[in-house]
Amino acid sequence: MVIVAASEAAIAQAAESLRRAELVGMPTETVYGLAADASSELAVARIYAAKGRPQFNPLIAHVASLDMALNEAVLDERALRLAARFWPGPLSLVLPVAPTGRVCELARAGLQTVALRMPGHSVAMELIRALGRPVAAPSANRSGRISPTSAQDVVAELGEQAALVLDAGPAQVGLESTIVAVLPGEAVRLLRPGGISREALLTVVDEIAVLPPGRIEAPGQLASHYAPRARLRMNVLAPEAAEIFLGFASHHREGSLNLSRSGDLIEAASNFFAMLRSLDASGATGIAVAPIPEHGLGAAINDRLQRAAAPR
Repeated sequence: MVIVAASEAAIAQAAESLRRAELVGMPTETVYGLAADASSELAVARIYAAKGRPQFNPLIAHVASLDMALNEAVLDERALRLAARFWPGPLSLVLPVAPTGRVCELARAGLQTVALRMPGHSVAMELIRALGRPVAAPSANRSGRISPTSAQDVVAELGEQAALVLDAGPAQVGLESTIVAVLPGEAVRLLRPGGISREALLTVVDEIAVLPPGRIEAPGQLASHYAPRARLRMNVLAPEAAEIFLGFASHHREGSLNLSRSGDLIEAASNFFAMLRSLDASGATGIAVAPIPEHGLGAAINDRLQRAAAPR
């Protein structure tokens, strides 16, 4: 991994890396992010692999303008007020996906919502504009470790996982963004405190919902989730006659889809949602999925399969 001082040429180089589905260390005002083209399933899968995220948690997609945000999500009057007040800045909005949205399913964890932020950092904004698409950029550290606030921190955390790191000096805020859900028919909900306080939010919206104890807040925590219409079975070596097969590595059937013939879990993760959706659209009454190793991104794939296979 190379540290490159942020400049017009370096930003252009970083944008080219993103177009090749590579990862880039990107400075923001909060912390340094591990940036990828948010429209690329492969690039996003590489983020999960590099960070060692145990599940496909939804990622925040960074935009460089309100027009770009409106292409990705539906912003109601409350969301527009929050964006007008706090963007660019450390506020992420969880919103309904727009029909024109380009943020891939893997970045959204298969949900019909998308988390958007407009970073308050000139280098981040220039990189997003140079790419011309939203950039997924969680903190550039191994999952569970301390978030990086300098380019040197990114190298120490991730080694060779990124093509390069744009160095723009220390992050100014040093704390991740506040995440707020603004969804139809619901009060505005604070999902994660961060760089914008609850008190500041209340100067723009009338109410921030207080969630009852035990209520599931984070996406993807329901026992039955990501479920296709067809019945799904996991760890299948011999599918039943009425089932359509989803293979992995050497576990394959002629004419069936395969998450990764080479057994590459990054490739499998990048194909997962699209292939599951394709099989479900075929009209099959049952989907049988080959065994997936329970390590690396395999643990995340199995987590999603367990939820898809749960009784409902």
